[in-house]
Amino acid sequence: MAKAKKRRTEPVSLPMLPLRGLMVFPHMVLHFDVGRKKSIAALEQAMMADQKIFLVAQREIDVDDPGIDDIYHVGTIASIKQVLKLPGDNIRVLVEGRNRAILRAVTQEEPYFVGALDMLIPQGTVVSIETDALLRTAHNYFEDYCRTSGRISPETMQSVLEVEDPGQLADLIAANVLQKVEDRQQLLEEFDDLARLEAICAILVRETELAGVEKKVQARVRKQIEQNQKDYYLREQIKAIQTELGDKDATDVEDLRARLEKTPMNDEAREKTARELERLSRMAPGSPEIGVSRTYIEWMLDLPWGRSTPDNLDLKRARRVLAEDHYGLEEVKERVIEYLAVCRIKNNMKGPVLCFVGPPGVGKTSIAKSIARALGRKFVQMSLGGVRDEAEIRGHRRTYIGAIPGRIISSIKQAGTLNPVFLLDEIDKMASDVRGDPASAMLEVLDSAQNNAFRDHYLECPFDLSGVMFITTANSVDTIPRPLLDRMELIEVSGYTEDEKLNIAKRHLLPKQIEEHGLPAKSVKLTDRIMRALIQGYTREAGVRRLQRTIGKVVRKSAVQMIDDELETVTVTQDKLTEYLGAPRYHYEKAGKKPEVGVVNGLAYTVVGGDTLQIETTTMPGTGQLELTGSLGDVMKESARAAKSYVRAHASELGIADDFYKTLDIHIHVPEGAVPKDGPSAGVTMTTALVSALTGIAVRQNVAMTGEITLRGRVLPIGGLKEKLLAAHRAGIDTVLIPKENIKDLEEVPENVLKAITIIPAEIVRTVLETALCEIPTPKKKTERMPDVLPAAGAEKPAGLHA
Repeated sequence: MAKAKKRRTEPVSLPMLPLRGLMVFPHMVLHFDVGRKKSIAALEQAMMADQKIFLVAQREIDVDDPGIDDIYHVGTIASIKQVLKLPGDNIRVLVEGRNRAILRAVTQEEPYFVGALDMLIPQGTVVSIETDALLRTAHNYFEDYCRTSGRISPETMQSVLEVEDPGQLADLIAANVLQKVEDRQQLLEEFDDLARLEAICAILVRETELAGVEKKVQARVRKQIEQNQKDYYLREQIKAIQTELGDKDATDVEDLRARLEKTPMNDEAREKTARELERLSRMAPGSPEIGVSRTYIEWMLDLPWGRSTPDNLDLKRARRVLAEDHYGLEEVKERVIEYLAVCRIKNNMKGPVLCFVGPPGVGKTSIAKSIARALGRKFVQMSLGGVRDEAEIRGHRRTYIGAIPGRIISSIKQAGTLNPVFLLDEIDKMASDVRGDPASAMLEVLDSAQNNAFRDHYLECPFDLSGVMFITTANSVDTIPRPLLDRMELIEVSGYTEDEKLNIAKRHLLPKQIEEHGLPAKSVKLTDRIMRALIQGYTREAGVRRLQRTIGKVVRKSAVQMIDDELETVTVTQDKLTEYLGAPRYHYEKAGKKPEVGVVNGLAYTVVGGDTLQIETTTMPGTGQLELTGSLGDVMKESARAAKSYVRAHASELGIADDFYKTLDIHIHVPEGAVPKDGPSAGVTMTTALVSALTGIAVRQNVAMTGEITLRGRVLPIGGLKEKLLAAHRAGIDTVLIPKENIKDLEEVPENVLKAITIIPAEIVRTVLETALCEIPTPKKKTERMPDVLPAAGAEKPAGLHA
């Protein structure tokens, strides 16, 4: 291709006018309004001189007072053709572009800009076959663009096609085709005429294709509008006919259609609902499908699309609300405060999935209601106990008669918002059968990565559950499938101590029962001593549910006495408590009870909290049989066999006959016999009971123990330590042996319990035997005597831990 001659420049100094959103090419005639003072001053100076002015585009149109860095450095020197003053101190000016120029420096900024420029002198282009071909190509492309887009007038097209100079042709086409200032500036900065014309050819090809696509899109839109107008006309005719016939369904369909327009559904849901509405509008009156179709549409429209309640993110208020409703449960309350704090920082925080695990009656359900009140959200509850059908979660498909959405979607509709606090109660009680596995259906609901597009079988479109704060409750995690458990954040809610029960009863249970029975506030009074007697003598539970019922009974009995004796208040004494409730049902063991041979206090952890477990062992002449009773599970039976093997291996050290396993039968029994029991944590308890029974050495009854045993005599860690220590505290035990590796778990135990109990960590069975037995087992004939009971407070005790 022939190239232009070497570019020549000429230095000039001219007034400069920055343009906002405009661009002037050489050979281009343009008029624009000028209003800035500096621009008007530059214009006036140019008119007084040779009517030449340098026009350059601003980089950002929002800058009112541009500097050298705010403008491009290549612009156009233009001749001012006409100036017209407008109202409001504005000037309309008509200019014609002459030459390109490069801004080298700004020599003056006040009262107007003056730029030192290098003006480009046109040199002409060497005529060649390639130049002619490029010109002809540009003409053809421009003509195609004009025909396709329809934006260029025939007169303008004809005037451009008559230009034969490559540089001038490229500038004129760019002035008429390019819309963006950035694209125009890029072409303005191309100084080579042929390169500029070649670039504009490429742009014309692209713009022609875009214009063709635009025409197709416009044609489709126009056709759609015409179809919509036709449908509207026909629909109005049908409505008029149905109105004349007395059919009211036509009006209902229009109401549903109006509701659909106002409901902010996602695209898929809107498309399905609109399609169902169209089917409904065409159904014959009396068709059995009308009810099915209308029910689906109303379900879709009744869901809270786009409706959310604003969270109350006041941390002080949240702490106050949680403290008002519940005593204790500090870990749960702190987790809610953490969630609120993060929400204040990040607005689009996804709802967490919390799982409260603990025994019945500790307040798992009620704390969920308090969380909703603290957040200012709606609260919905769904009980999963005994749910066996997957359709309870995901709904039924519409092919079935009487199909409805699942209980998840139904609860969201009941809440009326997309971000309620949703309680899934008793998630560990779900079961599966031939109708499906509801636990597997819950995987999608509780997975924060995919529940933003939860699909109910009835709706058949995605529904966003990511804003819901799901809270689940369980008594035990053993029956929850592992994949489902992995999607939840576990928070242990353990049983209450006696002091915690006392505070809960005083602050919450007693006032609530008085109010529920219609009595005046504080009309029934129980002192702390009487309340403790009620807790100790009439309840034995990890939670406070039975305590609430017992207090309710006291309140009712008091109401009867108030009416009979015409009293305004009743103060419950010990005698009245016995009169109202009868003799105490439970008696806690007292520390210092007479030691017994073969009877050891163990500690167990069940779904209803911790409990003490007395393990009894006896021996009798026989052939070495080991009898295990008390509804023991396989793991617990294995612990008994491991205990027997340990004792047999260390018989000489423990002063036991080496052939006891041949001459004695051993019977280990764990009351209560009807209650199933399992787990390895009774290993040290069974070992101690065996040693006591075989040696005849009594076991202290103010001592309890827990821990798994190995054949080598090591004591392994166990779970549920907090609940076990609470049970020991309730039973009046003052010394507890625990595995040494469980010391770290003592942080979770209430301080008042640790103060009342001496904790002795054990790493080997020898430590357990030396602490629990009244004598140290020895192979010698004379054994070293140990005291019958542990020393009193202040005296020397076995090495232990105190809070």
